Amino acid sequence: MDIRIGIINSPREINFESSQTAQEVESIVATALESNTTFVKLVDSKGKLYIVPVSGIGYIEIGSESTRRVGFVA
Repeated sequence: MDIRIGIINSPREINFESSQTAQEVESIVATALESNTTFVKLVDSKGKLYIVPVSGIGYIEIGSESTRRVGFVA
């Protein structure tokens, strides 16, 4: 699952692949935005922990779960 997080007032974005499903990521982010939580914790596929302040989130893009093809496709 490819996750891309845009940060307010920053030209760069956080981009990583996670083993979490789209529903899990959406639930974590929605819960953080609806409550008074100050940050969101997400884990990538290698086990790295990303802690992002909720006040700095511009957008979150959750990619598809399909695997990428390697090689030539006819």
